[in-house]
Amino acid sequence: GADVAAIVPSPKFDHLLALTDRHGTFEHACGAEPRLEHGYCTDDMARVLVVASREPDAGDAVHALARLAVKFLNEAQAFAGGCRNRMDRHGRWTDDFAFEDCWGRCLWGLGTAAAHSDVGLVRSLSVVQFERAAHGRSVWPRAMAFAALGAAELLSVDPDHAAARHLIDDYAAGVAEPNGDRDWPWPEARLSYANALLPEAMIAAGVARDDSELCQHGLDLLEWLIDGETVDGHLSVSPAGGWSAGDPRPGFDQQPIEVATLADACARASDVDASALWPNTVRAAAAWFQGTNDVGATMWNPATGGGFDGLQADGVNLNQGAESTLAVLSTFQQARRLVAVSQ
Repeated sequence: GADVAAIVPSPKFDHLLALTDRHGTFEHACGAEPRLEHGYCTDDMARVLVVASREPDAGDAVHALARLAVKFLNEAQAFAGGCRNRMDRHGRWTDDFAFEDCWGRCLWGLGTAAAHSDVGLVRSLSVVQFERAAHGRSVWPRAMAFAALGAAELLSVDPDHAAARHLIDDYAAGVAEPNGDRDWPWPEARLSYANALLPEAMIAAGVARDDSELCQHGLDLLEWLIDGETVDGHLSVSPAGGWSAGDPRPGFDQQPIEVATLADACARASDVDASALWPNTVRAAAAWFQGTNDVGATMWNPATGGGFDGLQADGVNLNQGAESTLAVLSTFQQARRLVAVSQ
């Protein structure tokens, strides 16, 4: 009820805005200061678009972030659908077009904006750019999972969208069947990064395709992941180096993106399944940033909304890069949305 509203802070965009100039949002920071020499990346700008599009009652500054992100993603794309990831501080691209994670995240951002942005121009441009990128396919499971999330978002507002439908069908065809191993049902030999993305995409595609088996496979995998990443009532997520059966727990350097991805997946699961596990885990994700973690350390700056880059055994990496800051914003958005739904 209302007590949870007090527990989950409002997302604060001050630090994200401070990391952003006319080209985009700087990827890295030293403390709170942007590290200009590292430039910008499509991965982050896709996340900026997701978070800006999802923010209820977004003001002018957040709407401007969404417009900037759409412009950046447009320039990142090739006409054939591939995507560049790296731009230097002067606005020059430094890599080639490819169908890697940045391509999938681009589709995720565009589909989310097409479904949720308050800005009409952002919505219409996002559909056009989505259609261009959706011609492509990736050999990487996470890239296809991100793309499937974007397609599912677009299909939620336009169920007859052909390119999104085709993309999500191809994604579903490539999902590994359940392996029947109770101890390690995960489709990979070890957990790596943005792990909850994989079950979230199964759930989203299952809903979009009316495929209850695929949806249930995603819910089962997500439940297994939460069980493995919950210790004494708090989240203890897989570290940057990944995790496999037999590795020590807790593992460090824990990354905010891992927690945010889990919150996203559980928020989606809560839309299709009534179990209390999902909202409880979203709340645990918000609590992780507020110090309910393996070290008891606060992982964000409440004054600015900046997110700290990693949880270490001996404390916190106090650099506040774009990915970590967006992870905080995203997690608090999901927690507040679930609070609003439950009241």
